[in-house]
Amino acid sequence: MASRNSSNPVKKVPIHLQSSQNRLLIKNGKIVNATGITDGDIFIEDGSIKEIGRNLIIPGGTRTIDARGQYILPGGIDPHTHLQMPFMGTKSIDDFYTGTKAAVAGGTTMILDFVIPERGESLLDAYQKWRSWAENQVCCDYSFHVAITWWSDKVKSDMEVLVRDHGINSFKVFMAYKDVLMLRDHELIEVFEHCKKIGAIAQVHAENGDIISENTKKVLAAGVTGPEGHELSRPEEVEAEATNRACMLASQVNCPLYVVHVMSKSAGDVIAAKRQQGIVVFGEPIAASLGTDGTHYWNKCWRHAAAYVLSPPLRPDPSTPGYLMNLLARDDLQLTGTDNCTFTSEQKKLGTGDFSKIPNGVNGLEDRMSVIWEKGVHSGKMDPCRFVAVTSTAAAKIFNMYPQKGALITGSDADIVVWDPKKTRTISAKTHHHATDSNIFEGMVCHGVAEYVICGGRVCVDEGQVKVLQGYGKYISRAPNNPFVYDLVKAREAKKVAALKAVARDGYDGEMVSLVQNGIEKMTVSTQEVNHVQLPVALPPSAPVSSIFGNEDSMKSPTGSVKNQQESTFSVAGNTPRMILFKFILSTFPQCIL
Repeated sequence: MASRNSSNPVKKVPIHLQSSQNRLLIKNGKIVNATGITDGDIFIEDGSIKEIGRNLIIPGGTRTIDARGQYILPGGIDPHTHLQMPFMGTKSIDDFYTGTKAAVAGGTTMILDFVIPERGESLLDAYQKWRSWAENQVCCDYSFHVAITWWSDKVKSDMEVLVRDHGINSFKVFMAYKDVLMLRDHELIEVFEHCKKIGAIAQVHAENGDIISENTKKVLAAGVTGPEGHELSRPEEVEAEATNRACMLASQVNCPLYVVHVMSKSAGDVIAAKRQQGIVVFGEPIAASLGTDGTHYWNKCWRHAAAYVLSPPLRPDPSTPGYLMNLLARDDLQLTGTDNCTFTSEQKKLGTGDFSKIPNGVNGLEDRMSVIWEKGVHSGKMDPCRFVAVTSTAAAKIFNMYPQKGALITGSDADIVVWDPKKTRTISAKTHHHATDSNIFEGMVCHGVAEYVICGGRVCVDEGQVKVLQGYGKYISRAPNNPFVYDLVKAREAKKVAALKAVARDGYDGEMVSLVQNGIEKMTVSTQEVNHVQLPVALPPSAPVSSIFGNEDSMKSPTGSVKNQQESTFSVAGNTPRMILFKFILSTFPQCIL
């Protein structure tokens, strides 16, 4: 279960700002959970849902929001963001204030960001650094995953402390970014083993870093330096291969796996197939891969093309977003994130003349909910319940925050969105709340708008007007050994153990082997004669043959000459154990008998 962490507390909101927000009634709407839709009212007090029903008796002075004709949804949870992240010689431009403000504006009421230590840096030091950046800045609740960028006993120890003392239950590894963030297979296996031991879930950026490194050299050498080179150096099969390999490695140690930013059809298919095989793996397509495609890399405007650079890249096949949405709708993929990591056009210019130096990252935090509704619900591919599952509930369940988050039930946090399915908006960098000057969904008209957004009981979007409070968000601790994930792990473990059964055999009497090429046509062995014989590891080089097998007469043919064992075919049934041993060694290692 999740909990609000008391260590390193964020800034408290003054009581005079809280008083008018303590009680709220949302009435006449359709209440949507992942499990179904009901008509009803929701009464909120002191940051949590106190009562759900009809004709509720509420205290005087309670503010009422009429949600007639609208959906009441659990607030969105974005499980994949990178705010003010140092990367590729710069830092992502959305910090924890602007990023979470944009999130709330679009209906997301919680984020899970990533602590990414430098190689050799203590995980605990990195965690404290990221916490200090978020503290007093976040406008909504938040938590962290922690990346494993190097491997040692110290890292293992830090992981245990983070789980025990700081509410971290997820750790990310990279199979890409060679010599910077990438781990090798033997390290991945050890990380997966340790994640399972401490009850965490492993996350993976799945791309083959070695292939990318070589492809990048070839593409640049061919004179391709623009943003199109990014996709050419990281083709779809590079993502699919790494996804398959990550699933295989995690499966060997039965560690639960979460594949971040699924960008291609084939990677999505791998995850779907592995889930069918019983492997505990979850797949996360992002707003970018569901809402746009990689044809933009070939745009004549360098600035436009560079804005779409992220890793893995968007795929140039324009049918990819619809294909991934189909996988998401039928639960072959489980939830959506954004990988929100924004850079300005000036920052992207670091890669002018060399696509491999373009800072990787796009927007999505503000627009995820609208894009998924437009491409999923409005298109008819999923219903509102599935929308809630993929934008909120699944993340809450996978990362052990449910039902505090991701549900509208009595006792849940009052993170709520009143969603107008008929209203439309046009996405644009001119009107979004991000700090960047571009938007990869520019010009997209979306049905579905967050009319009201409530974070922890406070109205932060009021009739479409954003009214966030800096520092209002709380850090959410997440316990390990999440039953939603680890019950699946235990069930799979039990099946694997049950399958480990030795074959019952009657013994070794009868024909054992036929090795005509070694001069033995048939060997019949009695278990009683050989079960006590031990083969020597090596023959003493100076020992005479007779000292091992008896005198030379026992090896002679009836004519008196020594038999050539390479030319003989004979049965040794009933021979003594010493002769059986001799025949075996002589036929297998003739060079030993000189």
